[in-house]
Amino acid sequence: MYNLFVAVLAYLIGSVSFAVVVSASMGLADPRSYGSGNPGATNVLRSGNKKAAILTLLGDAFKGWLAVWLVAHYGPRFGLGDAAIALAAIAVFLGHLYPVFFRFQGGKGVATAAGVLLAIHPVLGGATVLTWLIVAFFFRYSSLAALAAAVFAPLYDVFMFGPNVIALAVLGMSLLLFWRHRSNISKLIAGTESRIGDKKKTAESGQ
Repeated sequence: MYNLFVAVLAYLIGSVSFAVVVSASMGLADPRSYGSGNPGATNVLRSGNKKAAILTLLGDAFKGWLAVWLVAHYGPRFGLGDAAIALAAIAVFLGHLYPVFFRFQGGKGVATAAGVLLAIHPVLGGATVLTWLIVAFFFRYSSLAALAAAVFAPLYDVFMFGPNVIALAVLGMSLLLFWRHRSNISKLIAGTESRIGDKKKTAESGQ
């Protein structure tokens, strides 16, 4: 029963799309209507409003952190351990990808995954975020940075803590992140992927 509660609560937390909420509250265009059409911080940045992009990034990361922190902090008193933490991690991530409040049309999960990893362990999250930053700085592709971070995150987890159920959840998030970035992978290969900071365009297939 507790695990079901954890899964539902984490999913609902993840279903709050800060890209849409922040953009609407600041009078900006719906991020699903321009650029990549993805409701995430990178696409919000294409609106030219850095404040909105930062708030989106922080909000999406916070919800991932909150869902896992709540279970890690309060779970033990209800007999919940690593399995429940892993469940919360996957559920909040799925909530972001397929939000019930926004017709199951969500973002790609990079910021939310970062928040989840920071809640699991600050060093794990920090190492993964650093990987993203290094790749993004040198190549200027958010998607490539996300894919690199997704590859290394489960490896960092296993290296630091050994094989465990939470590492399986991290691996699951990585695989889902690759799935959500499949169009970006095609564009990276074709050389048509948008770089970080590109201005907005009307949403079109493949953009």
